[in-house]
Amino acid sequence: MSKIPYLSGMVKDVSIEAKRFKRVREEQHHTQQSFAELLGIGTTTADIERGKTKISGKAVMELLRQFQINPLWLFGNSIRQYVDINGGDVSPKVITLNEASEDSILLVNQKAAAGYPHNIQDVEWYQSLPAFNIPLPQYRNATYRGFQVEGDSMLPNIRPNEWVLGKAVSSISEANDSKIFIVVLHDSVLVKKLQKVAGNPEKVRLISLNPEYLPIDVEVKDIQELWQVNSKLTFGVDEPNDSTLLRQLQQSMEELKGQIHNLNT
Repeated sequence: MSKIPYLSGMVKDVSIEAKRFKRVREEQHHTQQSFAELLGIGTTTADIERGKTKISGKAVMELLRQFQINPLWLFGNSIRQYVDINGGDVSPKVITLNEASEDSILLVNQKAAAGYPHNIQDVEWYQSLPAFNIPLPQYRNATYRGFQVEGDSMLPNIRPNEWVLGKAVSSISEANDSKIFIVVLHDSVLVKKLQKVAGNPEKVRLISLNPEYLPIDVEVKDIQELWQVNSKLTFGVDEPNDSTLLRQLQQSMEELKGQIHNLNT
């Protein structure tokens, strides 16, 4: 997974990702110069380790590819330092930061979802997607992504063209059975209820809520990312009362409505 950082000013305290980046370098017995050369990110890693420079998406991707370093661990969102990139790891491959170095929520509409599986590690492609933040505690300390639902297979709970927000899942073993997930395969993005297949840990069953659609069995190794759906985006809500938090939420939702309008024009 890569992370798209925004440029920001000097930071006083060294971030957790800077500390863990240095830890990985030392565990691999590299100097700052040799590690930078290995990752293809310049002549030295000194500025990264001092917190003066954000870790680039390229560096995160190389750490994952060469050393199986879990990007969620790197940024303090997981206790698992290593992941299996050959199967079983379904954590997001790219995440984004806002100006405050907090995870922002990317929006993937139906058109973008068609290309999502093929651009899943392309940092530049993600920069074309709109992003926003929800100032609520339920959306802190985790990575979320929004997807627009296509089709009627999840009726009556989720209607066509609605948006669902999903929380990143690191591995299939962490997925709660019978919950609704956004499942990113190699050729498609599906919103389905997930059910583990008894006696066969290499497969899961994807179930539609609409009984007109039959269940689908897929190989775990064919799942690139997994996001547990925890909410839907609903527009046209009543005017909020005089609460700072609700005013911030209203502003975020109005900005989001504008971004979605731009996507459809």
